Order: sequence, then C-alpha cells, then structure tokens
Amino acid sequence: MLLVGSNVGIGKSIVSFVPVPLFALLRFVVALAVLWPLLRAAKMRRVKRGEWINLFLQALFGTFGFTLLMLGGVHRTSAVAAGVITSTIPAIVALFSWLFLRERPDSRAFVSIALAIAGIAVVNFAHPDNPVGSDSAPQSLAGNLMVLGAVCCESLYVILSRRLTQTLEAIDICAYTHLFGLLLMLPVGLPDALSFDYSSVPPGIWGLSLWYALSASVFSFWLWMKGIRHVAGSVAGVFTAVLPVAAAIYGIAFLGERPTPAHGIALACVIGGIALASLKTKRVPPVSS
Repeated sequence: MLLVGSNVGIGKSIVSFVPVPLFALLRFVVALAVLWPLLRAAKMRRVKRGEWINLFLQALFGTFGFTLLMLGGVHRTSAVAAGVITSTIPAIVALFSWLFLRERPDSRAFVSIALAIAGIAVVNFAHPDNPVGSDSAPQSLAGNLMVLGAVCCESLYVILSRRLTQTLEAIDICAYTHLFGLLLMLPVGLPDALSFDYSSVPPGIWGLSLWYALSASVFSFWLWMKGIRHVAGSVAGVFTAVLPVAAAIYGIAFLGERPTPAHGIALACVIGGIALASLKTKRVPPVSS
C-alpha cells in the first residue's frame, strides 16, 4: 500500500512531462519485459476459454481502464485528493459485490460504504483553495471524477479476479492481464510514441517512469499476494489506509501541495470506514440455562 500510495504522486510528476497515453503504453512495455518468462505457450494452452474471457475483462477494467483514468485524473487534480479517493477501493468493492454478486454487506460494511461516499463528496465539492467559478475548480473536479472512475475499474478487477484465483496462479493472472493491457493500449499510445520528443523529458522522469512501471505491475502486486497469505483479510483491509497517507506525504514533500481541512475530513471518513469494516466481531458465548 505504501508503494501504491506513493505511485499516485509519482504518476502526477511523470505526466507533467510525458503524455498520458504514451506513459501508459510504456508502463505495459516495461511490465511485459519482466513478466514475459511467465507467458509460456504450454501453460497458456491449459487456460480455458471462459478464463480467457475473464482475463480480458480484468485487463479492460483493471489495467487498461484503471491506468488511463488514474493517470489522466492525477494530471488534473492533487495527489492528496487522488490518494483519498483511491483509498475508497475496499468500500467500492463491497458495494459492487452487493450490486453484481448479491453479496449483501453487513451493517458495518454499509456504514463503511456510506463513509467512503461521504469522503468522495467532500473531496469533490469542497474547493477551499479554488473558489467556485475559477478555472482550477472544474479541472480539479474532472480529475477527481476520473480517479473515481479508476477506483470503479479497479474494484471490478477485484471482483472478476475472485473467480480466477481458484484455478490460476496470481502471478500468471498478472502476466496475462498485462499482455491484454499492452494490446489494448497500443492503438492509444502508439501515435504519441511515434511523434513525441523524448529529449524534452529530464532523465530523472524516465527513472521515475521505470520505477512506476515495476512497482505498480510487479513489486506491489507480489508483496500484497505474499503478505495476504500470512495475515487475515480484515487486517489487510486496515493497511489500505496507508495508501492516502503515502500519497499525501509525496504530494506535500515533492509536489508542494497543501492539504486542506476538506482533505482531512474526507480522509477521516475513509479511514474510519476501513477500520470499522475491518474490525472483528466478537462472538458472545451462549448463556447456559
């Protein structure tokens, strides 16, 4: 979660110099260069047709859609706001599970969803530094909505992945979805790749681009999958609260952003909802008669 949160700010730094479609394409090129050994023909032939369809949908939402919307969003809004909105993923997953999988959430999950929605509303409609009617307020609102769209895409990815984790290795799912993601991103990013002046980008930004691609596609994925094996899901849910904190620290330290009271209220809502949903319910022993 620390890597994911910091990547929100790093992505904002990168797209200030590199067009979003081009950087999105480069992310998949770098990821596939690392994950390529996993794409063995013998193993891929054992993947069933239904699983390939599921993998394509995961790539469409969780890699292609998420990458374009997240990078486009952070280009228009602050890293602090994007981090707060991104941290609502657990609540949006619970909401989508209820809507699409008929998994009715309990009362605490309902409150968590409500708090996440309240946090998003505060971030979107409170602009202490950008008065309504200014040029920056609509731009920030558009960016926030794009980040929210990225959250929805990632939540759909999580729901779709539930089916495949029973039959495919997690790292193989990562490799296959990034292959589809590269194929989807090629027509979007190729025009910029052919016409862009690469010499205009500082070397440090290319270093950040390499780090973003590796950490977003490989490192954070591997660390999360390794860690989730050793802790309960409720405990893992609490650690998602690290995401907005890491995004805020990067934005303040490296981008010169100033958090506002609205950001603090929104962050409190989201983290409170995550903590509430992650608490274990204590079972009361039956009273003997």
